[in-house]
Amino acid sequence: MNHQDPTSGELNGLVGDFAELSVDDIAALNALNREESEQIAAQEPTAAVSIPAVGPAPLIPIPIPLPLPKRAVSGRYRGSVGSFQLELRVDVDGVRPQNRVSGDFYSFSGGTLNYVGSFIVGTPAIAVTATQVTIRGLGSYTFSAGAPVVQVTIQRRSLLQPPAPAEVRFFTTAGAPGATYNCSFESRYFRTVRLETDRVSDVTTPVFANYNTGLLPSGGPARNLSVVSAYAEAGIEMIPTSGSDVINIAEAHAGASWSDAELHDSMTRHFSVFRNVPQWTVWQAVCQNHDLGPGLLGIMFDQLGPQRQGCAVFHRGLGGVTPQQLRVQLQTYVHELGHCFNLLHSWQKSFATPPAVDRPTSLSWMNYPWRYPLGGEPAFWSAFPFQFDTGELVHLRHAFRNNVIMGGNPFISGAGEVNPEIMADPISDQSGLQLEIFAASTGFALGEPVVVRFGLEGTDRRGSTVHPYLHPNMMLTNIVIAKPNGRVVAYDPYIDHLMAGTERNLAQGSVIQDSAYIGYGKGGLYFDQPGTYQIRAVYNALDGSRVLSNVLNVCVKYPVTAQDQEMADLLMGQEQGALFYLLGSDSESLRRGNAAFEKALDKHADHPLADYVRLVHGINAARTYKAVDDSNPKRCTVRPANLAQATKLLTNAAAAQSPVDDITKGQCLDRLVTAKRTAGDEQGASEVTKMAHNIGASRKAKVGAH
Repeated sequence: MNHQDPTSGELNGLVGDFAELSVDDIAALNALNREESEQIAAQEPTAAVSIPAVGPAPLIPIPIPLPLPKRAVSGRYRGSVGSFQLELRVDVDGVRPQNRVSGDFYSFSGGTLNYVGSFIVGTPAIAVTATQVTIRGLGSYTFSAGAPVVQVTIQRRSLLQPPAPAEVRFFTTAGAPGATYNCSFESRYFRTVRLETDRVSDVTTPVFANYNTGLLPSGGPARNLSVVSAYAEAGIEMIPTSGSDVINIAEAHAGASWSDAELHDSMTRHFSVFRNVPQWTVWQAVCQNHDLGPGLLGIMFDQLGPQRQGCAVFHRGLGGVTPQQLRVQLQTYVHELGHCFNLLHSWQKSFATPPAVDRPTSLSWMNYPWRYPLGGEPAFWSAFPFQFDTGELVHLRHAFRNNVIMGGNPFISGAGEVNPEIMADPISDQSGLQLEIFAASTGFALGEPVVVRFGLEGTDRRGSTVHPYLHPNMMLTNIVIAKPNGRVVAYDPYIDHLMAGTERNLAQGSVIQDSAYIGYGKGGLYFDQPGTYQIRAVYNALDGSRVLSNVLNVCVKYPVTAQDQEMADLLMGQEQGALFYLLGSDSESLRRGNAAFEKALDKHADHPLADYVRLVHGINAARTYKAVDDSNPKRCTVRPANLAQATKLLTNAAAAQSPVDDITKGQCLDRLVTAKRTAGDEQGASEVTKMAHNIGASRKAKVGAH
């Protein structure tokens, strides 16, 4: 590995070839010349001279030279010095310039190219003359740079000339010169990404192609937008792979839906055909249906190891060809891919690392139209210009490479520390809502899945219009955890779910309930040591209110016996956490976690925590398990459900003495009922329904007492 400083003055640069004049440049030149010619003809008299001749002197017009427009200098450049290569991004003119420069350093080592680090100059001084553009400022780096001051000089050229190279000079803060790179122009795009879109064979409506934004009222100019052109407007080049695969799902039963576990497994298998490293490649799967039904429009995958490499959209709720449906398809496709670039929702920027300012009123691809606080969905669409907001543009174009590249750093809302003040009570609350968070027990064994319950109650006698999504997977309820060591972190679910707009009138005294496992997410294991934890939830209401819950204190207890310790060891781990979150999986990437679960059942079947393993294995056994393999052409492999095994495991896990909470018991038995009915076992479904009904009645009694 080369440990030299790529900004130092010991390096010499090389200049690459120029890019050719593009068709777009020629078209722009012709249009501008026509416009200027018409203006000159209308505003200025034609100059003429007299030519000596016999008879009347004819007037011969002398054309006035037309000023040729200058090229924009913004775009991507590349150059090398010694063993180092610099990819430079200049963003000072063109479409929505952000007045920044940034770059990534790479080093050659033998036949390999390795990433070294990145920099960004956020507030440079920009000087423009008739002949050149000069940009200078102090850079922020991912490494300790000896010469951190950056100066970029680019000669201004007309559209008839090839783009000029960029001279990049580095200086120490004292002004001493460092390295100089001569970078040739590479592209008008700041980054280039390969996009693969595959369709599952049971999708009944066309895969989204494009939408004319002038068909319905909007806040921007009318134009035909595709996913590719939407990102092109942001300066990101999306290159679709040649053709789209159709993934055959014929082996599954009619109407089969996808679970998070199956999609996670498909993501892992799919990317086994690529190098499992950070790369500018993203996969978008177009599916018909998810287990959550038509309310789920899309999800962004995360997985063990490299993250943010793919997403899925669901046409049961999205599909169609009306202008309204195409508009939502465009927004959903772009939104989910935005997460793969490490973009958070507009109202969640404060949960990033480092935190930014929440922007719930942003007219951005990353907002939810139906939760727009200044008038809801109609107001959003009528003002939406179909673009990313300014902060998101800066991230897409200039964020440090590993914070944006697929498979780089984890989704940045991960386990980053948040402001401890979020645990404090609000100064006032006129939202008309009250959020309560509680648990079946305030004491958990080490290794026991931490499941919390939510209750959202209406307190306004006039009622309140709310969205009913309390589960943190839907990204509308945030969870903050204060650990025993004093760190305050944001819980971030393993997979994000984009929900369609659903409103409900919550009358005074009425309650919406849900429960969620919060022991594992993008930040790994959250309850990984004994001690007292404080948990607080924040519900993001439709009007922009942030409704804070009570602070829930839970204690993770030290193991008492040797059996307790061994069970904790078997249930704690990254793969085990993922299995609890996904409610089981056949994924080969989670093989060691499943092996630990099997050992727990074999050796400690009588331990109370074994019921959690039975629950996870039982739900997975009840599935007709599907996964996209890496064959060519791709197909969907199917493992049939094992209902006998699922019934045995789930009825034991749902028994009265089981430590599993009642809401989770009821939800899991509901899944078993669905699986039995799908298999035609109506009698078995009826028996399980009675068991679930008894649990539901018990839960209502407990809630009333609570």
